[in-house]
Amino acid sequence: MSKSLLELTPVETVACSSPLMKQPLSSDAAERIAPLLKALADPVRLRLLSLVASHVDGEACVCDLNDAFDLSQPTISHHLKVLHEVGLLDRTKRGVWVYYSIKSEALADLGALIGGVAR
Repeated sequence: MSKSLLELTPVETVACSSPLMKQPLSSDAAERIAPLLKALADPVRLRLLSLVASHVDGEACVCDLNDAFDLSQPTISHHLKVLHEVGLLDRTKRGVWVYYSIKSEALADLGALIGGVAR
């Protein structure tokens, strides 16, 4: 029985440049971002946001999302409503269906908070 050696590739170390590590968060920023984080603290809502963002054309209706969960359509609609109310999702009604899409401005706030990587 022969043993093979695993060859490791060196990885460049990068420093985190999150605004949280540079200066304290302002009261206004905390008030604006806290509801977004609270809404995303629920695993179903976090997955829903991801599913909508990665859906074809960047939008989805409840009918597109039902199969991903073992939940009723009203429960999924409730979670989508919460995401919409905090400003993470936009929605447009077409006929009897409501289509949801990501609000990129809200995600930009979260991304800036959690932080890019300095190179």
